[in-house]
Amino acid sequence: MRRIIMNEHLTLDGVIQGPGGPDEDTSGGFELGGWSAPFGDEVTGKTVMATLEQPFDLLLGRVTYKIWEPFWPFQSGPIADKFNSIKKYVATQTLTETSWGNTILLNGDTLEQIKELKATDGPDLQIWGSGNFVQTLLQNGLIDQMNIWLYPVVLGKGKRLFEGAAVPGNFKLTKNVVSDKGVIVSTYEADGKVKLGRIAEE
Repeated sequence: MRRIIMNEHLTLDGVIQGPGGPDEDTSGGFELGGWSAPFGDEVTGKTVMATLEQPFDLLLGRVTYKIWEPFWPFQSGPIADKFNSIKKYVATQTLTETSWGNTILLNGDTLEQIKELKATDGPDLQIWGSGNFVQTLLQNGLIDQMNIWLYPVVLGKGKRLFEGAAVPGNFKLTKNVVSDKGVIVSTYEADGKVKLGRIAEE
């Protein structure tokens, strides 16, 4: 059985839109793209590369896929080589064809296709970006692990990680590191149902 691993760059107020550059995602009039770039350093770079060095296939939403499709096939280096060689599963109800090799469109009953894919043998499925798609996975309790890069910046606008409903559940912190520029990099793994209690009064 495969795990679905979410990778998100996140502001203190929960925004995940356009971390990589001004033109990455301007939907909704968003003009603050590129907010993560000033915080790049050796620690954040190493944590990203450590995540990418694991065996995985990509699981992407349509918007992120359409941003990546015209870019990565024309790049070189370890990240491009990996992205170009592995399978890319795309959740979409509108795409019917692609130009990026090893792409598989999940354009039927997408949610059932993802559940079936998750139940197969194979490498884990990593999601990068894909904010709208991530909402669907959270609403259906399909995220097994969250890798979150939390940046010390507040934007006040933009797409947020927890926009809609999510299935209640506990997550266990398994890794944590803080960069010199204040980025907190944390890994959380699903840990069963929410446990309730009462804080004792003095």
